[in-house]
Amino acid sequence: MRVTLRVNGRMHDVDVEPEDTLLSVLRSDLGLTGSKFGCGEGQCGACTVLVDGQAMRSCVLRVDALASKEVTTIEGLAQGERLHPVQEAFLDAEAFQCGYCTPGMVMATVALLRANARPSAQDIARAMDRNVCRCGTYSRIVKAVQIAAERTRATSSAGVSR
Repeated sequence: MRVTLRVNGRMHDVDVEPEDTLLSVLRSDLGLTGSKFGCGEGQCGACTVLVDGQAMRSCVLRVDALASKEVTTIEGLAQGERLHPVQEAFLDAEAFQCGYCTPGMVMATVALLRANARPSAQDIARAMDRNVCRCGTYSRIVKAVQIAAERTRATSSAGVSR
């Protein structure tokens, strides 16, 4: 069947099978390989994308249910050469080693900060709880989220939106 998806602000017509996941379409059909296949069961968070602004696991989302939704991947965050503040914070805090989980962590952070501009350490832990980092850089990830929250608030209060 043919489905039209809105991904990163662009419309894409794709031929899909009823069982195709969003992750498989993003990676195989659209060439957006930032979202990673981890567990395939929606448990590790490596495949996290935003669907209508909410963090969702793309490995368990059937693509045919997303025709009227806005999907944002890690590739859709930067504006040209300018990284999103969350991406910059992850770099500045050195919040990754191998980087496999980083796109999912970044997307989960973007969703968190859209819902809660002043997350506590508990809020961050709760929001990131199901994102697995096999390298164990959790303290740096928390630091990155805190930096991103501070920068996002500063940008918002200066009248600049993202």
